[in-house]
Amino acid sequence: MLTPDAIDAHADRVADIGYTVVEDAIPPDLLDALAANLDHLERALGTRPGANAFEGRRTRRVYNLLARDPLWQAVPVHEHVLPIVERVLDPGCLVSSLSSIRIGPGETAQVIHADDQLIPIPRPHPPVVCNSMWALTDFTAENGATRLVPGSHRADHAPDLTTAYDSIPAEMPRGSVLIWDGALWHGGGANTTDADRVGIAMNYCAGYIRQQENQQLGIPREVAATFPTRLRRLVGYSVYSGLIGHIDKHDPVELLDEPGPGGPSPMVWDALG
Repeated sequence: MLTPDAIDAHADRVADIGYTVVEDAIPPDLLDALAANLDHLERALGTRPGANAFEGRRTRRVYNLLARDPLWQAVPVHEHVLPIVERVLDPGCLVSSLSSIRIGPGETAQVIHADDQLIPIPRPHPPVVCNSMWALTDFTAENGATRLVPGSHRADHAPDLTTAYDSIPAEMPRGSVLIWDGALWHGGGANTTDADRVGIAMNYCAGYIRQQENQQLGIPREVAATFPTRLRRLVGYSVYSGLIGHIDKHDPVELLDEPGPGGPSPMVWDALG
């Protein structure tokens, strides 16, 4: 488990340069299990490379992983990642999306972009998106390590998707996790090797921002009902700041048969007397 000082140091680094890397974050047994399950899913789903340059014409992706297998439940709540994300955003943050990214040999570099680029708010702004990339293989400059533009999260504009920018590779060994402010300019790198670069994109957003993947509709309710309480809340069965996300003044977690207080949940209005 990360110490409070370590959490602070990683969160400070995200605030300062826009990203941090947690090395040796994920134990080998979990890495092996995730890699094996991903191989199985790609075969079962007949996963093919993307049909556009952004997703990658030599890159295979599997979306909505929380609905695919119980193994993936360990990813959003991992003790070496979630506490840093909660410090960057806040404990009311949500799972925005969970997907895999397998960059194959011959893939070209992805366009530099910001993950919060489509959110129409002035820049710079407080973090509203905090994303992470789990390295299931080593990430190197040659095999497509994520390219970063340090400090760009402080820019007063989003990147121009038609412009090339100077960037650095987020090189890291297998088992490491890259965590960044969603406003940071970045993109997947080119893979000039003969082997895949495999990562898991575990993305989060603030509790008041719409999730990238619709978790409540994308994850069958009977599957969400098997989630532990923290994960239920992370995928959106929760109320943010005593108001956002309620259903007729009830906590939506009650839809998963989690006992409520026997009546409406306290709302922010109730605190006003």
